Amino acid sequence: MRRASIRARTRAVGFAVLLGLAGAALVPTAVLAADPAALSLQRDERRALALLDRAVKHVETKGADGLADFSRQGPFVDRELYVYVMSSKGELLASGGSSAALIGRNVREQPDAVGRRFMHEVLDTAAAKGAGRVEYRWLNSVDNRVETKVTLFRKVGDLVVAVGYYSPRATPAQAQALLTRAIDELKSHPATALADFQTLGGRFMEDDLYVFVIDLADGRFLAHGGNPGLVGRDGTEVRDAKGKAITLDMINIAKRKGAGELDYVWRNPTTGKAESKHSYFRAVDGRLVGVGYYAR
Repeated sequence: MRRASIRARTRAVGFAVLLGLAGAALVPTAVLAADPAALSLQRDERRALALLDRAVKHVETKGADGLADFSRQGPFVDRELYVYVMSSKGELLASGGSSAALIGRNVREQPDAVGRRFMHEVLDTAAAKGAGRVEYRWLNSVDNRVETKVTLFRKVGDLVVAVGYYSPRATPAQAQALLTRAIDELKSHPATALADFQTLGGRFMEDDLYVFVIDLADGRFLAHGGNPGLVGRDGTEVRDAKGKAITLDMINIAKRKGAGELDYVWRNPTTGKAESKHSYFRAVDGRLVGVGYYAR
């Protein structure tokens, strides 16, 4: 009877999670159409949710006897994704990743890579709401970089079942490399380059990086990989989240110096949040070509 009750409650919570984890987890379809990087994030989040669903059902069915299945390579490891389970007090009971070394220890005070006690938030949110998502900074062993990671979790009785994934983040070097490739493409294939810069899943979209092109004569967008809806719009009217005339600033710098950099605040398509962004740009045959990355 108790197990059936737990199953009913966690499935109800799971349905709410699939609808958006308190309205913030999943990116609306309309946004996906305009933001290719959001599509990449959506795939990762759906994979994490699918693995979390299977893990929750496993716990509902087998209870504590099934926890050992998470700590070995098998059906609960999906490439870089894995399951970990804690008690409601913070003791790590199972993990399919590197944190398996902490099994048996209380991780409630475990800090992330910048010292934030993120496990507090996971456990407190699970206790109060039954499910949620928390962002933190963690070492990605694949590329040996500290990156933003998102953990999705659900409470099952006295246990908290969780799956985490890395949110795509690009580096300054990657942004500069993409800018160089975009300029080469524009010079060698001027008839098709603008369309290629906006091709969903194409060569000029990498995680949260994309190319934008502006006509230096009239200030209008000729291409924008992050939001094609801006094409044809007068960029001099565009302001960032703090009211800064960013496009006009870029145009003025490009006309004076031929190239430049600019800091501003812009919506990150992978997180849906206004974040600090740094863009590199150059003047090429009467056009401004730019690529920016989001500060970590």
